[in-house]
Amino acid sequence: MAFLTSLILAAFAGYVGAWYFGAVEGNFALLLFLATVVTGLYWLAERFYFLPRRRRAAETLEASLAQRRENLARQGITEVDTVDTKARERLLMQPWWLDWTAGLFPVILIVFLLRSFLFEPFKIPSGSMMPTLLTGDLILVNKFTYGLRLPVLNTKITEGTGPARGDVMVFRYPPKPSLDYIKRVVGLPGDEVAYLNKKLTINGQPVTKDAIPDYFDEETMRYLKQYTENLGGKTHKLLNDDSRRAGISEVEVMGFPNQENCRYSVEGVVCKVPAGHYFMMGDNRDNSLDSRYWGFVPDKNIVGRAFFVWMNFGDLGRIGAFQ
Repeated sequence: MAFLTSLILAAFAGYVGAWYFGAVEGNFALLLFLATVVTGLYWLAERFYFLPRRRRAAETLEASLAQRRENLARQGITEVDTVDTKARERLLMQPWWLDWTAGLFPVILIVFLLRSFLFEPFKIPSGSMMPTLLTGDLILVNKFTYGLRLPVLNTKITEGTGPARGDVMVFRYPPKPSLDYIKRVVGLPGDEVAYLNKKLTINGQPVTKDAIPDYFDEETMRYLKQYTENLGGKTHKLLNDDSRRAGISEVEVMGFPNQENCRYSVEGVVCKVPAGHYFMMGDNRDNSLDSRYWGFVPDKNIVGRAFFVWMNFGDLGRIGAFQ
């Protein structure tokens, strides 16, 4: 078993190393699931086989020691060494290969359950959601509001509450589902979303957008136009870059399912959201690769609702809830 365990641990380490150096495309959910299953099997084997076997061996040794002490007592010898007693402790000791598997199972199981069904941490990799979320923000994502889903398979097992306009949502990037993206829900199934001349309209109704003082982007060392927007009853901030045009050319569009639902022009884009899909946009409107370019997010790709910044090592003032 020690050799087999060494091979399993080496396989896990090799996979993580290959993932880190970019040799393979990692899947943390799958890795955590496999770690939970493997350590769980070791935990069951320890509880119902290996530990009872060690206890029986210790009991046999204890009976042997008792018989030995009794025989020595008949001969008038009352002082005995403790070497055999230490041997009993060694018999009960958990071997290293069980310590590194069964011993870790409770911790791995708790992490697996929390991450799969309650909250999952993410790190913001880009500025597409500025000023709401900044590069380096560490956020928490609620995994149960939109309905519980089976880990790895992402199959919904409870309905929950559907995404609402204005929610900040994490989802699997449609062109490459192994990647997680974060954007704001702008269009719900059946909505007609128009973003023309940098003005958002939903089902023919303009979305309120009020100018506030400009935002200084420390990454580009530039000032950007900043606005507040009321979307679905939620007020949030957004940015516009006057140096970027409003229109989207067909060349920029990546090609996606239901692309016929969208019309592109020099003014921008108008899209009819299909059933079971959502239209997503970044708050940094002119610097966000979103549904305008790669299409709609199907319900099956939803991961959860982002709601809290739990750490930013460069700015502790970022910690807190956000809209």
